[in-house]
Amino acid sequence: MAIFRVMYYRNINVGSGGRITIPQEMRDHLRISDGDALTVRLEESEGGQRQFTVWRAETNPNLQG
Repeated sequence: MAIFRVMYYRNINVGSGGRITIPQEMRDHLRISDGDALTVRLEESEGGQRQFTVWRAETNPNLQG
């Protein structure tokens, strides 16, 4: 199990149709490019707080999909 540390903490506005813009600095660090697919997860605590987690998996050239 990996332990992650916080690198960024920012507020991001939600645009029309629920669109969000990931700041360029974050995209650069994640190596996100146009057309990449991201995985998202929505979690809820017992107290009703929710968090939205987004990640990009490393591509594996040995896998065919």
